[in-house]
Amino acid sequence: MVHGPTAGSPVPPSAAPKDLPSVDRLLRDVAIAPLVAAHGHHFVAVQARRLLDNWRRLALDGALPAARLARLPQALESQCAARLAPRMRRVLNLTGTVLHTNLGRAVLADEAVQQVLACMGSPNNLEFDLALGARGDRDSLVEDLLCEITGAEAATVVNNNAAAVLLGIAALAGGREAIVSRGELVEIGGAFRMPDVMAAAGATLVEVGTTNRTHARDYEAAITPRTALLMKVHTSNYAIQGFTASVSEAELAPIAHARGLPLLTDLGSGSLVDLAQWGLPAEPLPQQMLADGCDVVTFSGDKLLGGPQAGLIVGRREYIQRIRKFPMKRALRLSKLPLAALEATLRLYLQPDRLTRDLPTLRLLTRPVADIEAQAARLLAPLQSALAPRYAVRVAAMRGQIGSGSLPVETLPSAGLAIAPQLPGKRGMGRALEELMTALRDLPLPVVARVQADELWLDLRCLDVSGAEAELLAQLPQLKAALS
Repeated sequence: MVHGPTAGSPVPPSAAPKDLPSVDRLLRDVAIAPLVAAHGHHFVAVQARRLLDNWRRLALDGALPAARLARLPQALESQCAARLAPRMRRVLNLTGTVLHTNLGRAVLADEAVQQVLACMGSPNNLEFDLALGARGDRDSLVEDLLCEITGAEAATVVNNNAAAVLLGIAALAGGREAIVSRGELVEIGGAFRMPDVMAAAGATLVEVGTTNRTHARDYEAAITPRTALLMKVHTSNYAIQGFTASVSEAELAPIAHARGLPLLTDLGSGSLVDLAQWGLPAEPLPQQMLADGCDVVTFSGDKLLGGPQAGLIVGRREYIQRIRKFPMKRALRLSKLPLAALEATLRLYLQPDRLTRDLPTLRLLTRPVADIEAQAARLLAPLQSALAPRYAVRVAAMRGQIGSGSLPVETLPSAGLAIAPQLPGKRGMGRALEELMTALRDLPLPVVARVQADELWLDLRCLDVSGAEAELLAQLPQLKAALS
């Protein structure tokens, strides 16, 4: 532990502003030459000016030790490195939430990563038909895959599911009315509310039913000559329990079609496979919604599907064509890199028997608890050694979540390491846990965990990426030093 000067001990001399070199003089220092050669004169000069301005302020306050001046070249080197360090970085997700919205949601499969790399480094046929040698449509890269997997007549894609919903409503109900159950007027992350999306799309929202109960007759009574669309919204990020009633897509489709209206359903985090086959809670599938009579189905690419951020729109050809030709489509279209990742991810679904091996999202969701417990047992002693004597570590059973609004009331059995500050009482508990969380986030490969009942929990469900366990172990000496 570092202590300040004690009473009577000599105070280290402070540097004065005049002791600092000019930017030009600093850049002529032979120790700076490698920096200039590596990064160029302009960049190093900008960083040198910022560093000297900061040190000059410290010197004016008498807070710049004179001894620090000898390390000015090293300080400039560190500042240059810090300025060029990426802001978006890999992290280890030990929160227990598999699809963590703040940590990038789905981890891409190796096949998707490789296809993105291939399309980043060279020209590609984004909008070029290689068979015809003419201009093509970027939707064609994934449309046949989506139609084969879901059974849809046609498909198109945009940059996220909120955009898919916005575009679908604008194209099918702009300037007219869209009917939605009051119990489905959801708000998703970032305070985006369905009524606001409806208004932005230029449609008039017509609410039917009540918060907890909506009946088929409510939709029928609300249809007027101004009605353009009936809409269902999957309440994926909350659940209403108790005295409830809702109208399924299978019940609602005949009502819409009898009046010549399309039915659009938003599945949010829609899965393309039945999760129940692996003992997970079932989610509605686009395939089933289309079979039940929905004309348009929208869902996300980076949630249960396990791909990049994207909004997928599948359904009847006449309505998909209207959506595809709507002017807003160009502003919301998917760019080449997520499109490459999406195509590669969708190809994995052609081999469903291999999904739990090749698709990280499903691999993590179906990871056996026994494997996670064994990993926790392996990490217990090394972590305890790094944190003792300030913290105690134990293997603990845990409950995680799927995440990103998927099945919010369901939890996943898991295991991990629970870390508790060694204090005589509750006082200082929060500060000790915050210090540990900060030290974990400050590691070269940041570790993100969660606090639960006065302990820091490292849920290990997501620590199955190749080499990730070894990377965590390799950082423990730095963690020990940070907390000493």
